[in-house]
Amino acid sequence: MPLHVPPAPAPALRTVLTALGSPTAVREARTPSLLHAQGPVTPELPLPVHVLDRLTPAGAAATRLAGWRFLIRCDERAVAAADTMLTPDGWAFSRFFEGPYITSTERALRQAESMQQPYQPRLLSVPGLYMLTLWLHGDCTADGATGHPAATDLLVPLAPAPPGIAAHRPHRVAELLPVLTHRVTPVPLLGSPA
Repeated sequence: MPLHVPPAPAPALRTVLTALGSPTAVREARTPSLLHAQGPVTPELPLPVHVLDRLTPAGAAATRLAGWRFLIRCDERAVAAADTMLTPDGWAFSRFFEGPYITSTERALRQAESMQQPYQPRLLSVPGLYMLTLWLHGDCTADGATGHPAATDLLVPLAPAPPGIAAHRPHRVAELLPVLTHRVTPVPLLGSPA
Protein backbone atom coordinates (compact mmCIF):
# COMPACT_ATOMS: atom_id res chain seq x y z
CA MET A 1 0.00 0.00 0.00
CA PRO A 2 1.31 3.46 -0.69
CA LEU A 3 2.12 5.73 2.20
CA HIS A 4 0.06 8.89 2.52
CA VAL A 5 2.73 11.53 3.12
CA PRO A 6 1.16 14.62 4.72
CA PRO A 7 1.81 17.92 2.94
CA ALA A 8 4.40 20.12 4.59
CA PRO A 9 3.60 23.76 5.22
CA ALA A 10 4.57 25.71 2.09
CA PRO A 11 6.67 28.21 4.10
CA ALA A 12 8.71 25.33 5.58
CA LEU A 13 9.46 23.99 2.10
CA ARG A 14 10.38 27.49 0.90
CA THR A 15 12.94 27.87 3.70
CA VAL A 16 14.60 24.59 2.67
CA LEU A 17 14.64 25.57 -1.00
CA THR A 18 16.16 28.95 -0.08
CA ALA A 19 18.85 27.26 2.04
CA LEU A 20 19.63 24.78 -0.75
CA GLY A 21 20.04 27.71 -3.13
CA SER A 22 22.42 29.49 -0.79
CA PRO A 23 26.07 28.47 -1.26
CA THR A 24 26.80 29.91 2.19
CA ALA A 25 24.15 27.79 3.94
CA VAL A 26 25.30 24.62 2.17
CA ARG A 27 28.98 25.34 2.80
CA GLU A 28 28.45 26.18 6.48
CA ALA A 29 26.46 22.99 7.00
CA ARG A 30 29.68 20.98 6.67
CA THR A 31 27.66 18.16 5.15
CA PRO A 32 30.13 16.45 2.78
CA SER A 33 27.46 14.56 0.82
CA LEU A 34 25.57 17.76 0.12
CA LEU A 35 28.72 19.75 -0.66
CA HIS A 36 29.91 17.18 -3.20
CA ALA A 37 26.54 16.31 -4.73
CA GLN A 38 26.81 15.96 -8.50
CA GLY A 39 23.66 17.30 -10.08
CA PRO A 40 20.51 18.92 -8.75
CA VAL A 41 19.39 18.30 -5.17
CA THR A 42 15.71 18.32 -4.25
CA PRO A 43 13.85 18.19 -0.92
CA GLU A 44 11.40 15.28 -0.85
CA LEU A 45 9.34 13.19 1.56
CA PRO A 46 8.48 15.85 4.12
CA LEU A 47 7.87 14.21 7.48
CA PRO A 48 6.51 15.97 10.54
CA VAL A 49 8.86 15.49 13.50
CA HIS A 50 7.06 15.00 16.80
CA VAL A 51 8.83 14.87 20.15
CA LEU A 52 7.70 12.54 22.90
CA ASP A 53 7.81 14.92 25.86
CA ARG A 54 6.21 12.74 28.48
CA LEU A 55 5.19 9.17 29.09
CA THR A 56 2.78 8.25 31.84
CA PRO A 57 3.08 5.00 33.80
CA ALA A 58 0.01 3.80 31.87
CA GLY A 59 1.91 4.25 28.61
CA ALA A 60 0.08 7.35 27.38
CA ALA A 61 2.20 9.76 25.39
CA ALA A 62 2.27 13.54 25.26
CA THR A 63 3.82 14.71 22.01
CA ARG A 64 4.42 18.04 20.31
CA LEU A 65 5.35 19.04 16.78
CA ALA A 66 9.01 20.11 16.67
CA GLY A 67 9.33 20.72 12.93
CA TRP A 68 9.42 19.12 9.50
CA ARG A 69 12.24 17.04 8.04
CA PHE A 70 12.89 16.79 4.30
CA LEU A 71 15.11 14.15 2.75
CA ILE A 72 17.45 15.80 0.24
CA ARG A 73 17.80 13.67 -2.89
CA CYS A 74 20.44 13.63 -5.56
CA ASP A 75 20.58 10.93 -8.26
CA GLU A 76 17.81 8.73 -6.82
CA ARG A 77 19.17 8.58 -3.27
CA ALA A 78 18.99 10.69 -0.14
CA VAL A 79 22.32 12.40 0.52
CA ALA A 80 21.27 14.58 3.47
CA ALA A 81 18.26 15.89 5.35
CA ALA A 82 17.00 19.37 6.18
CA ASP A 83 15.11 20.31 9.31
CA THR A 84 12.76 23.23 9.74
CA MET A 85 11.27 24.59 12.94
CA LEU A 86 8.37 26.78 13.89
CA THR A 87 9.38 30.14 15.36
CA PRO A 88 7.23 33.06 16.54
CA ASP A 89 7.77 34.54 13.05
CA GLY A 90 6.74 31.38 11.20
CA TRP A 91 8.66 28.49 9.69
CA ALA A 92 12.46 28.76 9.58
CA PHE A 93 15.23 26.59 8.17
CA SER A 94 17.09 24.89 11.03
CA ARG A 95 19.91 22.75 9.65
CA PHE A 96 21.26 20.31 7.07
CA PHE A 97 22.70 17.05 8.33
CA GLU A 98 23.65 13.55 7.27
CA GLY A 99 24.31 10.29 9.04
CA PRO A 100 22.78 6.89 9.76
CA TYR A 101 19.23 8.16 10.37
CA ILE A 102 18.90 9.16 6.72
CA THR A 103 19.51 5.69 5.27
CA SER A 104 17.58 4.16 8.15
CA THR A 105 14.59 6.42 7.44
CA GLU A 106 14.64 5.44 3.76
CA ARG A 107 14.81 1.75 4.67
CA ALA A 108 11.91 2.06 7.14
CA LEU A 109 9.81 3.94 4.57
CA ARG A 110 10.42 1.21 1.95
CA GLN A 111 9.48 -1.39 4.56
CA ALA A 112 6.26 0.52 5.38
CA GLU A 113 5.30 0.76 1.70
CA SER A 114 5.15 -3.03 1.52
CA MET A 115 2.62 -3.31 4.38
CA GLN A 116 -1.00 -4.16 3.66
CA GLN A 117 -2.52 -1.27 5.61
CA PRO A 118 -2.06 2.33 4.47
CA TYR A 119 -0.32 4.65 6.92
CA GLN A 120 0.64 8.28 7.27
CA PRO A 121 4.39 8.45 8.02
CA ARG A 122 5.76 10.75 10.70
CA LEU A 123 8.88 10.81 12.83
CA LEU A 124 8.75 10.47 16.60
CA SER A 125 11.77 11.49 18.65
CA VAL A 126 12.28 10.11 22.16
CA PRO A 127 14.98 12.42 23.57
CA GLY A 128 15.25 10.56 26.87
CA LEU A 129 16.54 7.50 25.01
CA TYR A 130 18.30 9.26 22.11
CA MET A 131 15.84 7.37 19.92
CA LEU A 132 14.12 8.20 16.64
CA THR A 133 11.26 6.15 15.22
CA LEU A 134 9.21 6.15 12.07
CA TRP A 135 5.68 6.64 13.38
CA LEU A 136 3.11 5.04 11.09
CA HIS A 137 -0.19 6.70 11.92
CA GLY A 138 -3.31 4.76 10.97
CA ASP A 139 -5.46 7.79 10.11
CA CYS A 140 -4.18 8.79 6.66
CA THR A 141 -6.47 11.84 6.51
CA ALA A 142 -5.22 13.34 9.79
CA ASP A 143 -3.30 16.60 9.96
CA GLY A 144 0.33 15.45 10.16
CA ALA A 145 1.17 18.30 12.52
CA THR A 146 -1.27 17.23 15.23
CA GLY A 147 -2.28 14.21 17.22
CA HIS A 148 -0.80 11.63 19.51
CA PRO A 149 0.24 8.03 18.86
CA ALA A 150 -2.81 5.77 18.84
CA ALA A 151 -2.52 2.33 20.45
CA THR A 152 -2.79 0.65 17.04
CA ASP A 153 -0.25 2.89 15.28
CA LEU A 154 3.15 1.39 14.51
CA LEU A 155 6.54 2.63 15.65
CA VAL A 156 9.61 1.49 13.73
CA PRO A 157 12.82 2.27 15.66
CA LEU A 158 15.48 3.70 13.35
CA ALA A 159 19.12 2.65 13.49
CA PRO A 160 20.99 3.22 15.65
CA ALA A 161 18.38 2.18 18.20
CA PRO A 162 18.99 2.07 21.95
CA PRO A 163 20.42 -1.19 23.35
CA GLY A 164 17.76 -3.87 23.64
CA ILE A 165 15.42 -2.32 21.05
CA ALA A 166 15.69 -3.81 17.58
CA ALA A 167 15.94 -1.31 14.74
CA HIS A 168 13.50 -1.70 11.83
CA ARG A 169 11.17 -4.01 13.74
CA PRO A 170 7.63 -2.54 13.74
CA HIS A 171 5.92 -2.40 17.15
CA ARG A 172 2.37 -1.42 17.99
CA VAL A 173 2.37 1.73 20.12
CA ALA A 174 0.50 -0.19 22.85
CA GLU A 175 3.41 -2.67 23.02
CA LEU A 176 6.40 -0.32 22.73
CA LEU A 177 5.34 2.66 24.87
CA PRO A 178 5.25 0.65 28.13
CA VAL A 179 8.81 -0.56 27.39
CA LEU A 180 9.92 3.01 26.73
CA THR A 181 8.14 4.22 29.88
CA HIS A 182 10.11 1.75 31.97
CA ARG A 183 13.40 2.71 30.32
CA VAL A 184 12.89 6.48 30.54
CA THR A 185 11.67 6.46 34.16
CA PRO A 186 14.61 7.32 36.42
CA VAL A 187 15.51 4.72 39.02
CA PRO A 188 15.73 6.19 42.56
CA LEU A 189 19.23 6.28 43.98
CA LEU A 190 20.02 4.17 47.04
CA GLY A 191 19.17 6.05 50.19
CA SER A 192 16.98 8.60 48.42
CA PRO A 193 13.26 8.87 49.18
CA ALA A 194 11.11 6.92 46.74
